[in-house]
Amino acid sequence: MLSQSLLSILKKFQPLPSTSFHFNHHLDSCSSLSQLKQVHALILTNGSHKSLPVSTKLVNKAVSLSPTMDYARQVFDAMPHRDVFLWNTLIRGYSHLGPCKEAILTYRNMHRSGLSPDNFTFTSVIRSCTVLSALREGKQAHCNVIKNGFDIDVYIQSSLVTMYAQNDEQSDSEQAFDDIVTRNVVTWTAMIAANVQNGYLIKGLKTFIEMVNSGTKPNVITLVSVLPSCASLQFLNMGMLVHGLGVKLGVDSYISLTNSLIALYGKCGNITISRALFDQMETRTLVSWNAMIATYEQNNHNESAIKLFHKMQEKNINFDGITMVSVISACGGLGALDTGKQVHKLVTKNGLNSNIAVTNALIDMYSKCGSIDLASNVFNTSDHRTVVLWTSIISAYASHGHACRHSGLIEEGKKYFKSMSEDYFVIPGIEHCTSMVDLLGKNGKLLEAYEFIQNMPIDPDVDVWSALLSACRIHGNLELAEIVADRIYKIDPRSYAIYVMMINMYADAGRWEDVTRLRMFLDEMEVKRICGHTFLADL
Repeated sequence: MLSQSLLSILKKFQPLPSTSFHFNHHLDSCSSLSQLKQVHALILTNGSHKSLPVSTKLVNKAVSLSPTMDYARQVFDAMPHRDVFLWNTLIRGYSHLGPCKEAILTYRNMHRSGLSPDNFTFTSVIRSCTVLSALREGKQAHCNVIKNGFDIDVYIQSSLVTMYAQNDEQSDSEQAFDDIVTRNVVTWTAMIAANVQNGYLIKGLKTFIEMVNSGTKPNVITLVSVLPSCASLQFLNMGMLVHGLGVKLGVDSYISLTNSLIALYGKCGNITISRALFDQMETRTLVSWNAMIATYEQNNHNESAIKLFHKMQEKNINFDGITMVSVISACGGLGALDTGKQVHKLVTKNGLNSNIAVTNALIDMYSKCGSIDLASNVFNTSDHRTVVLWTSIISAYASHGHACRHSGLIEEGKKYFKSMSEDYFVIPGIEHCTSMVDLLGKNGKLLEAYEFIQNMPIDPDVDVWSALLSACRIHGNLELAEIVADRIYKIDPRSYAIYVMMINMYADAGRWEDVTRLRMFLDEMEVKRICGHTFLADL
């Protein structure tokens, strides 16, 4: 009786060996979805779909040949028997093709079916949690990793480092990294990327140095992960060392690395090297073009940025929001209103109006080109008025207010500021308050600006008071300037620039005793600063 039951089970999973081999061969030879469907029809006719190996191969091929998971899921759902490998195939497919939410749901259904996940399951599930920024589900997966004894798996731990970093859980990311007993290039790279992506730039560099000192050889992904840190900090020498390491490892021709190097040299002001790297690329991606255009714009070579964009269009290369931000900013830098309008039309034509960064760039561009009405129109027609956009439009009015005192721009700026909280329930931040003080101060409304600061819902910082102090100097109000300077001294006693500004104001007013007093104070501060640096250097 037992042998008959065993035979019955084996028959479910094993059709004729020759048939199984025959269809595996045909499945391997499929190079398109249409071919796969033809073989699938033969499998159904033959009855081999009941074979777990054949059906698993079919699902795997469906994942690799189809742009979506629909067909693979259809095949999976029709299968009477499933093992861990088959569930993993489906979960992995969702984690790569999407929707990633389905990967997590499929993982739960696998649990309910009574099958235990393995290390491959968790790698795909945690990756999906990373893409979705699904911290709660990621933590649940982490608990199951420990429960199932996979917490020593290097690849799972590496994916946990990335998942926590993606969710801004830096301490948990570092803990996951610290829990790794034996680290390889994947784990080190995950930690470097986690640090850099979350703004811990120095820590990212230190982790990279620790990795090299540990004897672990970096790969191209490691170098691409650490270079943004060098670029943001403008650590050119460090970046050049990474570049040299790429040459030594033989990965300097990789497109992703070249793109990162273009951005590095661009951020550090070396346009010549950036362009040389760009020109020597045999194959350029959109990222390559974006990096080079951004390099020109960041270094005020705005005409070159726009020319390169035109060349990009001539080659029929599609652009994205990142391209547009650089090109629009270049138009603003040149004050090229007509070109800016043409670029705006391209933005509309390509459906990039909803891109917050692009909208922000357009407001800034129109403001710099002297067209506050067009800047206001962009803001008013935006469906998503974020804090960034509010800051831009208020700053736009502030920058134009001093030139148009009687044009109603001050009232418009005040209206936008008031509308933030009353109509859109956006709490004004310190940047908005600074812009309002700047707007009022530049137009000579110094007392109103002072009262505005006094009634701010948040504590004013040095930037807010400094905006008013600058306005006091423009309008020669020394009495109020002294009050404002005193407030700044209380917040930041070492605010060197404020002392210099007050010295200039005292000099303008002929108050030479006060000039001498502040200069002596500054000299004393400088001596203490030098002594402090010397002391630190000796530690």
